[in-house]
Amino acid sequence: MRIARFSIDGNVAFGAVEGDKQDELVLDIIKGIPFADFELSGTKVPLSKVRLLPPVLPNKVVAFGRNYAEHARELGNDVPEEPFAFFKPSTSVIGPGDEIQYPSFSRELHHEAELAVVIGRMCREVPRERVKDVILGYTCAIDVTARDVQRREKQWARAKGFDSSCPLGPWVETDLDLARANDLTIQLTVNGEQRQLGRTSEMIHPIEDLVVNISEAMTLLPGDVILTGTPAGVGPLNVGDEVAVTIEGIGTLTNKVVKRG
Repeated sequence: MRIARFSIDGNVAFGAVEGDKQDELVLDIIKGIPFADFELSGTKVPLSKVRLLPPVLPNKVVAFGRNYAEHARELGNDVPEEPFAFFKPSTSVIGPGDEIQYPSFSRELHHEAELAVVIGRMCREVPRERVKDVILGYTCAIDVTARDVQRREKQWARAKGFDSSCPLGPWVETDLDLARANDLTIQLTVNGEQRQLGRTSEMIHPIEDLVVNISEAMTLLPGDVILTGTPAGVGPLNVGDEVAVTIEGIGTLTNKVVKRG
């Protein structure tokens, strides 16, 4: 099931996305929330009539860096032996079609296409064999990075945590099992030109390892998001660029870069 969060007539709701052709997609409004038992209402609205929002509002976004060897090497970094985590605040999250605001303190903004894991239940110290039970589904993400700031500051809070630096969407796909999620095509285009192309099977540490690693340290809550790293090919974004991430079996997330007002 594809679960979207949307706004219509000033109201916010979750809905199940139905249909195959983009211009014919409809939302069956969900009774309740997707983190508990819910029913489909049978009330359907065309996707074209709503505004898609970030599919979840995470309490925290845990991101893992340098989880693709070629990406680590392209930036001159060593490949980490253990998962390497950092955080993006909830205020960095935006939805499909929302604007990425070019931060005033940076002159070198980069794109990073990522598979995002959405947590479905409160959990801690998750054993590897139970990881599948705590995942609601998967969505597309862009880890927008102020690369010049990242290079000169030891902490990445400003470089990767500024407002609008974490686009998520367009929806959460709940029908992918772990084995499939660990082997998906992921690509990113800027103004229609392909910049990144890889497979999640290239990750140094697969999804199970990432969930085990971070849940050893902290409680994960429903709606929390784990970013799993980016394949090689990261590069610059400029004001006016349209950036799109497409992940096999999930969909396409598109955002435009604007000057911060």
